[in-house]
Amino acid sequence: MERRTFLRTAVIGGSAAAFGGTLWRGAAFADPAQPGAGPYGALQAANGNGILLPSGFTSRIVARSGQAVPGTSYTWHSAPDGGATYADGSGWIYVSNAEVSSGSGGGASAVRFNSSGTVTSAYRILSGTNNNCAGGSTPWKTWLSCEEVSRGFVYETDPWGVNAAVQRPALGRFKHEAAAADPDHGYVYLTEDETDGRFYRFRPTKWGNLSSGTLQVLVAGSGTSGPVTWATVPDPDGSPTLTRYQVSGAKVFNGGEGCFYAAGTCWFTTKGDNRVWAYDANTSSISLAYDDSLVTGGAPLTGVDNVTRSASGDLYVAEDGGNMEICLITPDDTVTPFLRISGQSGSEITGPAFSPDGTRLYFSSQRGTSGSSSGGITYEVTGPFRR
Repeated sequence: MERRTFLRTAVIGGSAAAFGGTLWRGAAFADPAQPGAGPYGALQAANGNGILLPSGFTSRIVARSGQAVPGTSYTWHSAPDGGATYADGSGWIYVSNAEVSSGSGGGASAVRFNSSGTVTSAYRILSGTNNNCAGGSTPWKTWLSCEEVSRGFVYETDPWGVNAAVQRPALGRFKHEAAAADPDHGYVYLTEDETDGRFYRFRPTKWGNLSSGTLQVLVAGSGTSGPVTWATVPDPDGSPTLTRYQVSGAKVFNGGEGCFYAAGTCWFTTKGDNRVWAYDANTSSISLAYDDSLVTGGAPLTGVDNVTRSASGDLYVAEDGGNMEICLITPDDTVTPFLRISGQSGSEITGPAFSPDGTRLYFSSQRGTSGSSSGGITYEVTGPFRR
């Protein structure tokens, strides 16, 4: 997404009681996570790629915007944003959105790796779309690429680049940010990047087919925790009335960003108030897992944005700006920096996603050292991730 000039400038703490000690076990949110020593130890000095990592971890640059992906002839897109990985035989694929206009190469690309991590190919999977920000993967191994424009679409794409991308208007037309598929309950959750945005869910008529279904919006009181209900959005097309204004009582979320579903919970972030929310799909309730106003003292996490989860249960939250960190929140309610990119204050971290075996973490600096969309850099970090 574009640089968030309206984010609070105060140092923000992070918590994930919803991910850790309390809601993670099915109870209501209690206390926020507090800063502490992480499972990997302190960050070391910046390496040759300008990344500060814990001891035992290494990094490499996978691709740079405007340049051929090493080992291929494919030119990597500008402004890399949301991403995900897919198993590909003994190797894997990493997909990445391009958050630029259709005239500047908007859409999504993919990089294919063999079993040893060597890049074997790179290619387009979506073209001609606008400001594709985040998105989400599906259990049937497609990538949902979301347009962050007014009345934008969700496009279902093929990470292998074989099948043509398909526009999915049934998922609603609004300023899309991220999507998270919930195979346990049969929904796809969707965030909306507006200061008065909403949180949606879509139930396909048939699971695995997004061509038709019902779009609903979360309805709740003014509080930050408790049971919620859902109401059907009468006109997912969003015209003449925008989807977020169609249901009276729909709960407002200030700038929806990343979302990720696992183990019965959908975590999603809101940048306008620097919060991480947890929707418990088993009890249909929400809880506030992170809020800068609830943190005691300073904390390392600023500018909550994209979010993913490791196999060990650690939640990784990327920063939009701040000091360019990915912070993790552990199941024992500790928030701590995992990595930091130095010398790139005009950028943001996007697209964190683990390789299918959990040993490699992919992410991008959307604008790199240049501060422009053409300066994006996509990285890989390898090391002893908890599994």
